[in-house]
Amino acid sequence: MILYLFAGAVAVQCFYTLYFFLRFFSSTEISKKNSKADGISIIICAKNEAPNLAKNLPSILAQQYSGPFEVIVVNDASSDDTDVVAAAAGAKVVDIHPEEPRILKGKKHALSAGVAAARYSLLLFTDADCKPASEQWLKLMAAPFSAGKQIVVGYGAYERTGILLNKFVRWETLHSFLQFSTYTRAGIPYMATGRNLACTRAVFDSVQKDDNWNSLPSGDDDMLIQIAADAQNTAVVMDKPAFTYSVTKATWKEWMTQKQRHVSTGKYYKWHIKLLLGAYAASHAVSWLCFFFLLFVSSKAALALMTVRCLLFWTAFACAARATGEKGMFYFIPAFDFGWMLYNFAFAPYIFWKNKQNWK
Repeated sequence: MILYLFAGAVAVQCFYTLYFFLRFFSSTEISKKNSKADGISIIICAKNEAPNLAKNLPSILAQQYSGPFEVIVVNDASSDDTDVVAAAAGAKVVDIHPEEPRILKGKKHALSAGVAAARYSLLLFTDADCKPASEQWLKLMAAPFSAGKQIVVGYGAYERTGILLNKFVRWETLHSFLQFSTYTRAGIPYMATGRNLACTRAVFDSVQKDDNWNSLPSGDDDMLIQIAADAQNTAVVMDKPAFTYSVTKATWKEWMTQKQRHVSTGKYYKWHIKLLLGAYAASHAVSWLCFFFLLFVSSKAALALMTVRCLLFWTAFACAARATGEKGMFYFIPAFDFGWMLYNFAFAPYIFWKNKQNWK
C-alpha cells in the first residue's frame, strides 16, 4: 500500500515537472522593442526606508526608456527622513500622515494613494529595498503592454551572500518563481511578487472594487493576480536585465516573520488553484516520507522511482537556476528539496488560518 501511494506521489511530481516546469524554458512571443513607449509610473511604498531609498532610487531614476516615466514614493507615515531622501533624489513624494484615516488596510492604503497621484495609465510596482538589475528593467517590464497585455509579472531575486539562510531564501524564491511563472504560461496565473509587478491603471482600479481586495493588509500582489489575471491578459518577463534584487533578512526569525505575512494570502486563492498547489505540496511530502520508510525496508523499486523523480526535478531546477543566474545553490538542491517539505509544515497554520495584520 505504501509503495503504491509512493508511486502515485512520484507520478504527480513528474507530471508537474514535465507539464508545468518545462515551460520555464519556452520562448516568449513578446516583443522587447517597446514600440509604443507609453508613459509609465513607477510606484514605491515606503515606511521608514530612507537608507534603502538612498541606495536604490538612483538606479530606478536612471532607467533607459524611450517614453516618459515618473517615480512616485509613497511616504507612509515614516518617522525617519524617507520623504527628504526621496525628494532629494528626484522622486515625486506622496505623504501619508499617521493620523490620516485609512479606508484600506496596510500597504493597500499606500498603494491606492500612489496610484491616485500617478500621471500615467501604466503602473510598475517595486519596493524601496529593491534595485533593478539593469537600466533596461523598465523597458523590458513595459514591453508586454505593447502586445496588449494588462498585467506583467517579473522576478524579484535576492542578492547572493555566503550564509545558509541566503541560499535557502534564494532557493525558495526561485522555486516560487518556477511555479507561478510556468502556471502563468500554462494559462493559470495565480500569484506575483510586488517587488516586480506591473499593470494598467484600469486593472488596478477594477481590483480595488473587489470585495476581497481589502480582506487583509498584505498580499496586494497575489490578490491583484487572483482578481484580475487570466490566460490572455498576463505576461511573464524572464530576462535577467529585468530582475530586481533585494537583500535577504539577517536572521531566520526575521525571515519567518516575513513569510508568515506572505503565505497568509493563499487562503483567498481560487479553488482550482488551491487544488493544484495542494496536490503539488502533498505529493511532494508524501513522496519524501514514503521514500524514507520504503528505503528502511530496502525497497529497490522505491529507490528507482525516487531516482527518476529527483533527476527530473533537480535537473529542471538546476537549469532554471542557471537561466536566472542563481549561482551557488547547485549542491544544496537535494537538501532544500527535502527542506521545502518542512517549510510547508511550518507555515501551514498561516496558510490556512492566521493572518498578519501589519506591514513594515
